[in-house]
Amino acid sequence: MKHIGVAGLGNMGRGMALSLQRGGFTVSGYDPAAVATEGIAREGVGIVASVAALAAAVDVLILSLPTSDVVEAVVFGADGLLAGAKPGLLVVDTTTADPDSTRKVAAALADKGVRFIDAPVSGGPKGAATGSMTMVLGGAAEDIAAVTPVLEAMSAKRIHVGPVGAGHVTKLLNNLMCGAHLIVAGEAARIAAAAGLDPQQIFEGINAGSGRSGVTQANYPTWISNDAFNSGFTMKLMRKDLRLAMGLLADLGMSAPLSGEVGRLWAASSATLADGEDFNRIVQFIEK
Repeated sequence: MKHIGVAGLGNMGRGMALSLQRGGFTVSGYDPAAVATEGIAREGVGIVASVAALAAAVDVLILSLPTSDVVEAVVFGADGLLAGAKPGLLVVDTTTADPDSTRKVAAALADKGVRFIDAPVSGGPKGAATGSMTMVLGGAAEDIAAVTPVLEAMSAKRIHVGPVGAGHVTKLLNNLMCGAHLIVAGEAARIAAAAGLDPQQIFEGINAGSGRSGVTQANYPTWISNDAFNSGFTMKLMRKDLRLAMGLLADLGMSAPLSGEVGRLWAASSATLADGEDFNRIVQFIEK
């Protein structure tokens, strides 16, 4: 597995492609947007004319796409993955996607002898560019073992969580919990300020206790307390992930009242927080 393809060369896909290149792999890519391909082509990544051509040329194909609908279009389209894939190709989907769609895609690929791993990522554009992402993996153990050298060039930590689809379920639950932690941390900061206290000092105390979370330990000092709000992950993307999480709960017939309220609040935030805003801005949301 020496020739790796990346379909989708946006903020995340570009970083993955360059990390793979630094890892000693031959990397080719495809993106319909010329602005995404021009710069990376100058850095030595080969650009091909279609996903079908990319799938025909590589040993492993990484998908870095925004939604399940786009994944399905890339897989099933007239000049898409299925049109060009050869038996033995291994597809790694890093999209945060709908698990039902993921299983449908994986089954269609399997009929053509193409292996599939769902591998949603955490770490943002910086993690992609530095090869320091975390990946949660759904798929067969032998497929994950086969592609591990490729994944090691892209990520610092990899956790196999179950069969195909399990990676995307895990990622949705992770983002559901992150969304909840951001909301309650924002409320805690406002409560501390109303009590005449410094929220940053309060969070230092919380981080020494059992109330700490990734939000209080990482998001607040990195993007919130300093008013940076430049994580590279938008409100639009996080709202999409929360909608998928709510869909998962509905499909399973689960009673999860707190999770449901988190999903409702994220959806309601669209009235005052634009899609393009950094997702950490949710800490400022106060429902009227």
